[in-house]
Amino acid sequence: MSMTLFKNATLVNDGQSFKADLLVEDQRIARIADSIEATEGVDVIDASGKYLLPGMIDDQVHFREPGTPHKADMHTESRAAVAGGITSFMDMPNTNPQTVTVEALEDKFKLAADRCYANYAFYMGTTNDNLDEIRKLGKNQTCGIKVFMGASTGNMLVDNEQVLEGIFKEAPCMVVTHCEDTPMILALEEQYRQKYGEDVPMSAHPEIRSAEACLKSSSFAIGLAKKHGTRLHVLHLTTEIELDQFEKGPPDNKQITAEACVHHTYFDESDYADKGSLIKCNPAIKKHSDREALRQALADGRLDVIATDHAPHTLEEKANTYFKAPAGLPLVQHALQMALELVHDEVLSLEQVVEKTAHAPARMFGIVERGYLREGYFADLVLVDLQRSETVSRDKILYKCGWSPMEGRTLHSSIAATMVNGQLLYKDGEFVSDVAAGQRLLFNRS
Repeated sequence: MSMTLFKNATLVNDGQSFKADLLVEDQRIARIADSIEATEGVDVIDASGKYLLPGMIDDQVHFREPGTPHKADMHTESRAAVAGGITSFMDMPNTNPQTVTVEALEDKFKLAADRCYANYAFYMGTTNDNLDEIRKLGKNQTCGIKVFMGASTGNMLVDNEQVLEGIFKEAPCMVVTHCEDTPMILALEEQYRQKYGEDVPMSAHPEIRSAEACLKSSSFAIGLAKKHGTRLHVLHLTTEIELDQFEKGPPDNKQITAEACVHHTYFDESDYADKGSLIKCNPAIKKHSDREALRQALADGRLDVIATDHAPHTLEEKANTYFKAPAGLPLVQHALQMALELVHDEVLSLEQVVEKTAHAPARMFGIVERGYLREGYFADLVLVDLQRSETVSRDKILYKCGWSPMEGRTLHSSIAATMVNGQLLYKDGEFVSDVAAGQRLLFNRS
């Protein structure tokens, strides 16, 4: 039996911060107490001055496998995630082949087995013609059903209203949506192409992927959810004008929840001058006022989750002109630190960050025995140092694509250690165990 004892930590859990020791035995948290004596054979980690949190559960990533291994794969990106304090992830279905059949979903789980450093789950995707596959799903077989209501490729853009009605009516578990109105975006793209040709400035991205296109789509999704009683989670909100559609307070009794992603709470339109296509993403990073509104909505509970939408591309691909440069940013390695900037900026408390990154995703998705510091729960833990800053540099980037939009930025916190299923993987800036310790996430929904 492997045993690890975290001594002198400040634990952050269930809305409280308190000094305690925490003992891990094999895969689980065995004991939490004011003081626990180390016995023979126990590895001791002195956590004095540091905060012990449940690992971040990232409900939205694109690890690019299967299909585009030159950009990323589950092994490389989950390793980078663990270095960033993310211990569980939920991967999107727009891969090649697409995850739009039950067979493809289970094939993806087989592909992940024994290769992921963090725990994993996969979304079932939707198309205009796979409603029969949605009907086959067990309610605990997937983390959720992903509907691209805009901004996807090929047949994963679901724009048939009759099909959308069927998905929202018959979904056996949570529906999650990417909400942008494609016809509005295509019309604006043509206007900018007429004006600039292929040389559209990257700063025009939030104008083309407009706030109005987001609002039209998210309000449509919310209307469908209310009509059919669907449990809906709206991904990556970016605009102030959408926020009044969501209720304040904890997510537990909400039919409709929403998330913010770290890059939308960190960057704003002024950053296009420096970062250009490196921060091109869908939906777009928008105005400073939108960023500030997202931050306030996290504080008052209109936004329930902080996630990444990690979506890597190579630098060569990103170096293209506006219409050819793909959308998406690699983020998992620094996402928790970016969320902790909200603590340093006095927007959120540390307890609120833990709620948005671990507790709320665990409850909302019905994840079994993860997301909290509780005796008997899996030991998915991250130790953070709020006083030790880190300047992001390319030589320490772990993504397969080899770059980060955070390069040159200084973050006020650092990741001191990460443990997944009781296995200490990362400590003091390096991997101490090169074990793919991740497991398939299990769900228990009534």
